[in-house]
Amino acid sequence: MEILESVRMCMAKAVDKATAGGHNVDGALKAIGLTNQRETAIIWSKSTGVPLYNAIVWMDARTSAICRKLEKELSGGRTHFVQTCGLPISTYFSALKILWLMENVDVVKQAIKKGDALFGTVDSWLIWNLTGGVKGGLHVTDVSNASRTMLMNIKTLDWDKPTLQTLGIPAEILPKIVSNSEIIGNVGKGWPVAGVPISGCLGDQHAAMLGQACRKGEAKSTYGTGAFILLNTGENVIHSKHGLLTTLAFKLGPKAPTNYALEGSIAIAGAAVQWLRDSLGIISSASEIEELAKQVDSTGGVYFVPAFNGLFAPWWRDDARGVCIGITRFTNKSHIARAVLESMCFQVKDVLDSMHKDAGEKGENRNAKGEFLLRVDGGATVNNLLMQLQADLLGSPVVRPADIETTALGAAYAAGLAVGIWKEEEIFASGEKAKTDTIFRPLIDEELRKKRADSWFKAVERTFSLADLSI
Repeated sequence: MEILESVRMCMAKAVDKATAGGHNVDGALKAIGLTNQRETAIIWSKSTGVPLYNAIVWMDARTSAICRKLEKELSGGRTHFVQTCGLPISTYFSALKILWLMENVDVVKQAIKKGDALFGTVDSWLIWNLTGGVKGGLHVTDVSNASRTMLMNIKTLDWDKPTLQTLGIPAEILPKIVSNSEIIGNVGKGWPVAGVPISGCLGDQHAAMLGQACRKGEAKSTYGTGAFILLNTGENVIHSKHGLLTTLAFKLGPKAPTNYALEGSIAIAGAAVQWLRDSLGIISSASEIEELAKQVDSTGGVYFVPAFNGLFAPWWRDDARGVCIGITRFTNKSHIARAVLESMCFQVKDVLDSMHKDAGEKGENRNAKGEFLLRVDGGATVNNLLMQLQADLLGSPVVRPADIETTALGAAYAAGLAVGIWKEEEIFASGEKAKTDTIFRPLIDEELRKKRADSWFKAVERTFSLADLSI
């Protein structure tokens, strides 16, 4: 309910801001696009519209016991469903959250029995409410969000019946799957911009990929709470052998070809900076970390691994916990701050190394100098030190667009495409017009880079099998 309220306020304020800027919103608004946090699971009542339990968020690890049980019971273990959905069994994905709700919440069990339960990720919950709620709200999701539930067959783009049977999840509670760019329905009465079509819907990382105009062979990294690196693999489904997820990039229309992607998901990136601020009080605002970290020119041998609730790609260890190693009497808060920034960059490097192995030379676009460019976006990218560290540790250039809010831009691109505001070629040409991009190039040599990476691996190995420390 809190999410609905914040969306209502956000819509109203966006309209006010646009109107104040001289735009004729009432008369000229053609469509709206929607983008959301993925995997987060909500089950609500069809008849009352009330959620039957709190949303279970993507990084919530309460489902780890269910994961262990399934891994033991199913013939394929952790990778049992990988061929159909592209994902390993992990606390990360919606299916496990649905199972937890079905096992632990009586009202959910009863509503499913009565045929009154609807499941959705955040996009479904919003669209159902925006298009009428109990008075005929549309129960839909898009292919990118559906691809993160563990329940969609990534080839057919339909819910996978054998998976539903194996897990015991009833098909009736699931939304209809649509493409990322088509008119889904109109905003209902009682909302700002009532009557305007919703014609774009993508999970946040897929929207950022579209906003960055990533063509086949191009990759982007979004630095938010977590960090998410996606490489567009075109119409090829590549199954990772190095700990990445096979997922959808986007499908820009009901009849449009499906673009796939390899994804590396990192649970804790910017959240580690918030932890320094809120839990340790080392900084009082996130923007202070750059200045603090710049007071030293290295971490002084300190390595920090923010495995706060396990490690995602490419390790997939939910038994990992955070470590900070290499501490001496000489270590001060600047070293810790710099180690936190480096932890984001090392995690992104681990994922990109896996991507290079999985995609191979043919699967990646390189520039005339033979360099692989990583496009970056998200709130943390305003930090120039972070971007320089990223380029140094990757050994390849990092490209930051002038407008880092590419997730919202991607949703707008998809919405405008569906109602004929622009054509697909124009969206992808926008990537070439970017003269205002900032490019960060690596400044350290390969030998030092390799030594730093080896030390990081030592730190990562120290995080494994620590979950039972808290017992």
